[in-house]
This record gives sequence, C-alpha cells and structure tokens, in this order.
Amino acid sequence: MTEPGWGSEELDLPAYLARIGFEEPVDPDHPTLEVLQEIHRLHVSIIPFENIDILLGRPVHLDIGRLQRKLVHQRRGGYCFEQNLLFAAALEKLGYSFTGLAARVRMGTGNRFRARTHMLLRVEVAGESWVTDVGFGSEGLLNAVPLRAGAEPYRAHGGRTYRLKSEELGVRVLQSLRPEGWSDLYAFTHEPYWPTDYKVISHYTSTHRDSPFTGRIVLQRTTHDRRYALVGRELTTGYPDGTAERGEIPVAEIPKILSEIFLIELSDTEKKSLLSLLD
Repeated sequence: MTEPGWGSEELDLPAYLARIGFEEPVDPDHPTLEVLQEIHRLHVSIIPFENIDILLGRPVHLDIGRLQRKLVHQRRGGYCFEQNLLFAAALEKLGYSFTGLAARVRMGTGNRFRARTHMLLRVEVAGESWVTDVGFGSEGLLNAVPLRAGAEPYRAHGGRTYRLKSEELGVRVLQSLRPEGWSDLYAFTHEPYWPTDYKVISHYTSTHRDSPFTGRIVLQRTTHDRRYALVGRELTTGYPDGTAERGEIPVAEIPKILSEIFLIELSDTEKKSLLSLLD
C-alpha cells in the first residue's frame, strides 16, 4: 500500500515562508537543522494557537488548501492539527524526513489517563531525531528538541528547559522545567500517524462536549520572552523564569487583545458573534 503524502504539492511555500517572516534561501536537496529551528521558532511566534472557528460552530478542515487559506492568506491561527499539518507540508516541500506522532496530554490532567488527542512530529536531520511541535501552545516548544535516550535537560531558545523522559512500553514524556520542578506536558510513542488519522482525532477534539476547546475560547502565542494565553476571559503573560501575570479581561476588550497580542484580525461579523458567546 502506498503511504499517503502530506499535501506539499498544494502548499504555496513562498507564501508560507513570507507569512512567518523567513527570508533566507532554502535548498530542499540539503535540509539543515539550522533552517528547521528557525522556521519552527518563527511559526510558533507568528501563527497563534486558537479555537475561534470551533466556538463559532465552523468545521475544522485539515486539507492543505484550506489550511493555508486560513493560516497563511487570512492570517489566522489554529489548533494542533491545523498547525502541525501545515508545518508538515512545509517540511515535506523543504526535503525533510519526518514521522507524524500522536500524544496523550498530561498537563493539567492530574492522574487522569487521556486519549491521544495531540499531534507532533519526529524529524530526522543532522544525523539525529528531533521532536517538533508548533501546535501545543501553553508551555510547548518554541524550537525543536533532540529525541535522545535518557532524560538530559535541553535548554531551548528563549531560556526554557525541556527533557524527554523514557517510560515503559516505549513511551516518551516531554517535560518542561518549572520553578517547582519538572512537569509533564504530554506522552507519546513512535507509532506513525498519517493525515487521515488526525482527521478522525480532530473531529472528536473539535466537536465533543468534553473537549477543552468546544466550550471556551483558548488563545496562545509564544515569543522568545513571553507566553501569552487567553482562556475564557483570563489573560496570562508568562516569562521564561516561570513567573506569570494574570488578569480578567472585560469582554469588550477582547477584540483588541486578539489583534495586539495574538495577531488575529476578525471581520466585524465574526467579532460580534464571538463576543455574544463570551458575554
């Protein structure tokens, strides 16, 4: 059986690179770690994590044509499947070898065992495997981290520190270092996933009443020195040292927050519909 592609034939690569502000020349015949890291960092910094379409009752489309229309041309954001599938198409076009993976989110779940509802990628470059993930938001990666044996800390861009811990049955756990110690983000194995697999998972995540994305607004954006998150009406600004500032935002100010912090511009009709849901 022929393995499916990732839609790179539909991707307008120059438009994607312009969207994230990447201006260096690229050579698909010689993919490098340096280019991977810079594209990863820029994507996360520019394209926000957001679930606005889900709240507005719109379906989440995962074909590359509509993904690039939304995230690239309309300058919107998306959640993990939208973000990482677009990123995968770009990697395929840039000549990288990678595998789609799925993870069980552990952050904020206590001891609950959750289904695999998150997407990430394992990229092979520079003789090593790297975890890339432009769609986790929150404490997620700003740049790729090496998938090495053991649990050696890796100091990533912006001063954040991560490690990958091994568990039984081939499970790897991505952890971030907080002031109080190591904290689990998500757990995954190396079983490969394909675009059609993510469509099934995304349908549940974007429609089921138990999903964290169907009942409240969730916006996140990460830069080298800030992590912004709007969950419901609480805006959090986090810093690399683990400290954070929190405050409740009046509904009337949310369009301004969307534009100035999360770089999202909505039509007047979309703003009105969204504010009616949040009020």
